[in-house]
Amino acid sequence: MSKHTKGGPRKLRELLARGGLILAPGVYDGYSARLVQAAGFEHAATSGAAISNSLLGVDDIGVMDLTANVDHCRRLVRSLDIPLTADADTGYGNPMNVHYTVQLFEEAGVAGVNIEDQVHPKRCGHMPGKEIISLEEMVKKIEAACLARRDDDFVIIARTDALAIEGLEGAMRRARAYADAGADMIFPEAPKAKDDIARLVEAARAPVTINMGFGIRARPTTPLMPLPELEKLGVRRVSLPRMLPAAAIMGMQRALEAMKESMASGVPANRPDLAVGIEDIMKLMDYDEMRALEARLLTLGTLEKKYGVKE
Repeated sequence: MSKHTKGGPRKLRELLARGGLILAPGVYDGYSARLVQAAGFEHAATSGAAISNSLLGVDDIGVMDLTANVDHCRRLVRSLDIPLTADADTGYGNPMNVHYTVQLFEEAGVAGVNIEDQVHPKRCGHMPGKEIISLEEMVKKIEAACLARRDDDFVIIARTDALAIEGLEGAMRRARAYADAGADMIFPEAPKAKDDIARLVEAARAPVTINMGFGIRARPTTPLMPLPELEKLGVRRVSLPRMLPAAAIMGMQRALEAMKESMASGVPANRPDLAVGIEDIMKLMDYDEMRALEARLLTLGTLEKKYGVKE
């Protein structure tokens, strides 16, 4: 069975049907994807901002194009056995573009996509200066997404950034309309209070996913709430898009500082508290599986050259 099959749309539907709160740490590369799975999480979600930041070195302002996003997600799916949802931004254009976008992401093996109601090109949902399209146009995008999928289990997540522009009433109106248009999950971005989340859950008439950002530290645009409390409010999924890239940045900063101190002092920086060992990397990335495949597929002469194998 391929990893695409084991971690595909059906598996995500099973998690949703099971009930309870689903956690989806945000991933952006092979290391973060494998770490989420190794930690025992059953679901992951790409962070469009983290991919744009790490892959292109630019802000999340819609610079990353469809092809770069799909290709990167395809590689992430190949490294996972758990379902991965992708951040498809605005769908990269009008409803016709959305139709094509959904097909490409589905072919890449992801379990579902976020499509948001910002104008194209979009901005990070926690940045100022956002603009949104009309409710009517977004409904057409959702209809296009539902029509495009070949597997009915493929999950269409409708994100709305209306809270910052139209307020709570506007966001609630859009949540209801998007669910009526066929969205499988509603993603209200940047709610500022517990009561806002409760009212959006009630209004949506579909499972609601909430972005908790860093997850382990507060930020100005969303409250840092206990996960059991979110579950009691009826939230079905919580995504943590910024947690792993933020943790990685801190870890890399500390390692670089230790190396600079070592250069200044002339003393080797023996800091196992700041870096895993090569054996940990090999285990995480499943080097043993590749070695076993080499033993099966390569000739004895090639193996002897590579590893000194004699038999």
